[in-house]
Amino acid sequence: MRLLVFALCLSISFSAFSQSKDTLTIIGVGDIMMGTNYPENKLPSNNGAFLMKDVEQVLKSADVTFGNLEGTLLNEGGTPKTCRDPKVCYAFRTPVSYVNNLVNAGFDIMSLANNHAGDMGDLGRKSSMKTLEEAGILHAGQLNQKTTVFEKDGVKYGMVAFAPNSNCVPLNDLAGAKELVKQLEASVDVVIVSFHGGAEGAQYQHVPRSTEMFHGENRGDVYKFAHELIDVGADVIFGHGPHVTRGIEVYKTRFIAYSLGNFCTYRGINVAGVNGLAPIIKVYTSKQGAFLKGEITPTNQSYGAGVQIDPQKRVIKVMQELSKKDFPESPVRIAENGLITYLAQ
Repeated sequence: MRLLVFALCLSISFSAFSQSKDTLTIIGVGDIMMGTNYPENKLPSNNGAFLMKDVEQVLKSADVTFGNLEGTLLNEGGTPKTCRDPKVCYAFRTPVSYVNNLVNAGFDIMSLANNHAGDMGDLGRKSSMKTLEEAGILHAGQLNQKTTVFEKDGVKYGMVAFAPNSNCVPLNDLAGAKELVKQLEASVDVVIVSFHGGAEGAQYQHVPRSTEMFHGENRGDVYKFAHELIDVGADVIFGHGPHVTRGIEVYKTRFIAYSLGNFCTYRGINVAGVNGLAPIIKVYTSKQGAFLKGEITPTNQSYGAGVQIDPQKRVIKVMQELSKKDFPESPVRIAENGLITYLAQ
């Protein structure tokens, strides 16, 4: 009997050991705006249930899945924002029921640090936060919710999000950003950083390694920003904001995606040409956040349609070219099938 009990305990012990996670997986995607009812109704049918249907299984395949929520989750009302240049002023208001699409797609955390988080004023910001929280989706990036910390499968994660916009954790306060990352690094295993920065449009696909200005707004030096945050403890960095995909690099064994493009932006944002190409990036890391490998699932959008997996794999080709040109010193390679490998030096 004692031998049987011992064998059973030994079996349980080995089983628990074999199931422990040596490798973590984190998925990142870019901008999400699931339709708007302001200033006119541009909402998809059936509450947008089709928008991410074709990629749901991909999005659910990671331990943690991240996205950037553009616009607000609010049924009606709010104070629409005003801009210095009305020609580039867009405001998005998405009904709160559309959060179910994020739940069904498996999102765990969202950034609320971007130039559309305040589209409907304080009412919109509060509604977005409350709606996500009630749906069980964590968020970060607003001044009253700068970071979020959570545990999954025995691993403790922390996320902080930045943008050069009002009520967002400031992208251009580098000292403050580093302090927030240091605080997270001291209390979690893996620190995820999201930033909304860089100029917008197809002519701004390259990372210039200098401060970027767009319509009079300082959009940050995202290269310096990402590197200095890794220096103080960031592990995985997901960028967005340019509305096009940018290159990737690995710096000090930590992964950086400088822009994940327009992932799911129904009718409100230009998706013509390269603007409609975006990656789903799955990052594999150690328990401490060191990059092991990555996978790119190429997607594309067309006006009025949902996210589709792109059989032509166009965004992979774009990322190969941009990464090679912008970060020639980075020992990272992107294969034709989207596999990202790191040639440790």
